[in-house]
Amino acid sequence: MDSIYKGYPFGALILWRTKEKLTHERQLGPFALPDVEPDYPIDYVLDGQQRMTSIFGVFQSELVANEEAPWTEVYFDMEAESDLQESQFVCPEPEDVDLSRHFPIGTFFDVTAYRKATENLTADRAELIDEVQAVFKEATIPTQEVATEDRAKVAIVFERVNRLGVELDTFQLLSAWTWSEDFDLQERIRSLAEEVAPHGFGDIAEDTNLILRCCAAVVASDASPSALMGLKGADVRSRFDEIENGVKGAIDFMRANLRVHKLINLPYPTLLVPMAVFFATPDTKGVDVSDSQRSTLERWFWKACFSRRFSAGVLRNLKRDIDEMTTLREQGNSNLDRISASVDADYFADQTFTIGTVHTKAFILLLANKGPRSFISGGEVDLGPVLQGYNREEFHHLMPRSFLKKQSRQTTEINKLANFAIISSQDNKRLGGVAPSQYKKKMSSTSVDAILASAACPNSLFDDDYEAFLTARARTLAEFATQKMS
Repeated sequence: MDSIYKGYPFGALILWRTKEKLTHERQLGPFALPDVEPDYPIDYVLDGQQRMTSIFGVFQSELVANEEAPWTEVYFDMEAESDLQESQFVCPEPEDVDLSRHFPIGTFFDVTAYRKATENLTADRAELIDEVQAVFKEATIPTQEVATEDRAKVAIVFERVNRLGVELDTFQLLSAWTWSEDFDLQERIRSLAEEVAPHGFGDIAEDTNLILRCCAAVVASDASPSALMGLKGADVRSRFDEIENGVKGAIDFMRANLRVHKLINLPYPTLLVPMAVFFATPDTKGVDVSDSQRSTLERWFWKACFSRRFSAGVLRNLKRDIDEMTTLREQGNSNLDRISASVDADYFADQTFTIGTVHTKAFILLLANKGPRSFISGGEVDLGPVLQGYNREEFHHLMPRSFLKKQSRQTTEINKLANFAIISSQDNKRLGGVAPSQYKKKMSSTSVDAILASAACPNSLFDDDYEAFLTARARTLAEFATQKMS
């Protein structure tokens, strides 16, 4: 209200005019909207619902709120000083309203109510309120209208507005045009999330963009915004079982073959999209994966991780991989894994360990696929808690921080990927912050070689020479990464 009064910009409403009937929200704030007249043009709000709700809620005078809405009772404070920053509009508690000071602006467009509200004002205050009312009566709400039946055009609008930092809910829009009496996209996705939650992927429902890409990839063989917006509701409804099977099959494969225990383990969540296409089948029998297909999927996965395939050119690469996944499933072989990727020792020697980054996630998965062992007992590490918890407490320095600090080394030098391994907090405490040659005495003497091998760690660790060790470990890790891609 203050921005309108002072003439400050408050953003345009973006409306989409279409003849297509979509399910939509019939509640605007606390008001249930009446049904529209048949054949009357309908504009769906793409952006600006909160602004529209605020303006409508304050000034409408025909509908009765179906819930308490004290925020609609806005008053102009006639005693407040005019100020460029501070608002002259208030929303006091009912008992704090003083009508000799607070004027209800909700009467501005109701002649009878306005006359009654002004009748007891002094001449000066009545003149002030007339001036304020005049501002609102002459104010226009900027709108931008997209009049089209082409959903691809709407997709481009979404994409460009999102690029400007304005949040538009593509998921709700697709939910609207796929809805039927017996199909609710949001409910189906919630149900899918509940089904995969015991396997660590329950948070998939929070990444609606990922789910939508899976839908478009399975139904349209294309995960681009235009393909997404071009989806026909009937197609999504009839093929959602395929989508579910694809997502669940991809999750099962990644857990069993790639040690991915949670969505956050993936260097790129987008990796799930092409994989879901491969496993998308109409029935629950699933895809019978041959050894050759499994090897191809694994090589593609590791190459995509280490080549940073989905950091740039995402839609182009997705489209290519989706097509190749379909070919691999239907013909038994494809060019899916024939993408350029290489890893050298510098990847592990130069990059620092930072939970959440692509290179660190790829590194952690690489360690997990080596079958790590406890640095104390030599027993196999249960990766479930490690990867599902996914916090810094399960990853520690091979050359301890305190040992390297005594050599005046900087934190960035100490925290290189090549100096980390999957070591539990309990094991790390028992090893202590001493030189590796010292903590070796606390390790199972019969299992030292197996422990180091399971961590892709050279025996030079126990020479206590950091530069030599870092170089050797980085080379060992690069060799293992190359092996996974080969």
